[in-house]
Amino acid sequence: MKEKEHKMKNGNFLDACQNALDGIIYAITTQSNIKKQLIIAVAVMLISLFFDLSKAEFLCLMFTVVLIIVAEMINTAIETVVDLYTDLYHPKAKIAKDVGAGAVVITAINAIIVAYFLFFEKISTIGLKIVEEVANSPVHLAFVSVLLTVIVIVTLKAAATRNHKFIKKDFMPSGQTAVAFAALTIVWLTTKNVVIFTLALVLALLVSINRYQVGKRTKTEIITGACVGILVVVLLYGLVILYLGITSF
Repeated sequence: MKEKEHKMKNGNFLDACQNALDGIIYAITTQSNIKKQLIIAVAVMLISLFFDLSKAEFLCLMFTVVLIIVAEMINTAIETVVDLYTDLYHPKAKIAKDVGAGAVVITAINAIIVAYFLFFEKISTIGLKIVEEVANSPVHLAFVSVLLTVIVIVTLKAAATRNHKFIKKDFMPSGQTAVAFAALTIVWLTTKNVVIFTLALVLALLVSINRYQVGKRTKTEIITGACVGILVVVLLYGLVILYLGITSF
């Protein structure tokens, strides 16, 4: 018995380091939450390289990351000790586990607050620059508009196949018509040229008529597709004008 008790104690500094290392390895290899947190920590460290953080900001970030992992390890230790002493439900055992889990939650909330103050302003600045670049580039804005139109159509079709209560089953808005009328709307907003708009309108109508004549889509599905294409482009360009004050493209 004495020999076992002796083994539980650190004989020297090297033994203490080895035992601590064993604890870290055990936590990393057996606790899924710690694995996830380490992956997130590595990702955050890599991303921080692109934000030109000061030494104080980087130290604050490192401390926050380490604090979360330490809290999770302490929580694991508490749960292990509690399980060692009892396998049955006990109010005090529940309190111990709940308090340990609460400590992890508090450190996570702290991490969110720190991330907000460190990254939000920088991310918002970068985001606005990207939006401005897209808004000032007719080609980029047109591409995004068409892409959003396709996403909306695919979403509507997916909802229809699942028999959503707000969408009739098997109702499939015409994707080709949506893209054609999205392109038509983009042509009008970017050129304001009646001749070019008329030619684009003819092409869009030809696409719609073709979809109806070959029996792929009904009139309602074609009209819906056209409305979706127009609305997506108008809303996107409208938002750009509203938030960035851009009046011409």
